[in-house]
Amino acid sequence: MAQDHSHDHDHPHGSELSPIEARVRALESLLVEKGYVEPAALDALVEMYETKVGPHNGARVVARAWTDPDFRARLLADATPAIAELGIGGRGGEHMIVVENTPDTHNLVVCTLCSCYPWPVLGLPPVWYKAPPYRARAVIDPRGVLAEFGVTLPETTRITVWDSTAETRFMVLPMRPAGSKGLDEAQLAGLVTRDAMIGTGLAHSPAGEARP
Repeated sequence: MAQDHSHDHDHPHGSELSPIEARVRALESLLVEKGYVEPAALDALVEMYETKVGPHNGARVVARAWTDPDFRARLLADATPAIAELGIGGRGGEHMIVVENTPDTHNLVVCTLCSCYPWPVLGLPPVWYKAPPYRARAVIDPRGVLAEFGVTLPETTRITVWDSTAETRFMVLPMRPAGSKGLDEAQLAGLVTRDAMIGTGLAHSPAGEARP
C-alpha cells in the first residue's frame, strides 16, 4: 500500500476501480484525513494479512498433522497450544478446536449468529461464509450445501456441523489424499485449501484433482 495517501494506490493505468474498491478507497482516505488512523498502521495491517495470517497457516497445521502422529494427537486433544507450537496464534484463535474428517464422518463449520472465524489459521472469512443463506442452510441442509460446493459424499457418510462462536473457533482436519505418500510437509501443505479446512471442500490430490 502506498505511503502517500494523497494519490491513488498503484494500479494499471486506465483500469477502473470496482464499486467496493472505490468505497474502500474513499473510506480509507477519510479515516486518514480525519486522523483516526495512521497510514503506517494501515500498511502494517495489510502486510500482516498478506504474509502472516491466512490459509497458508492452517495448511501448515494440517500438513504437520498428516506427517506427525504425536502432533496430530495433541492437535485433536487441545488445538490451541498445538497450533502455537508452529508459531501461529492470536485474536480469533485463542480457543481453537480441530475436528477430523474420516471415511465415516465429514465435518462442516459455520457461524449461525454472525461470522466468527479462526483468523490466525484461515485469514479473512470468504463472503459466502458470512452470508445468511450459508449460515442458515449449512445447519438445515448440509449435504445440499456441500453439493453446491462440488462435494458429493456417500449417503453413509455422516455430516457433523460445528457452530463457531466468539469463544470457540473450529477448523477441519481434512483427510490426507491418496497418492500423497512421500511428499514433504511443504508439498502436502500445497494440497490443503481454505475450503477443505472449513469443510466445504476436500484436500487436492497430488495431480491437482479434488479428492473424491
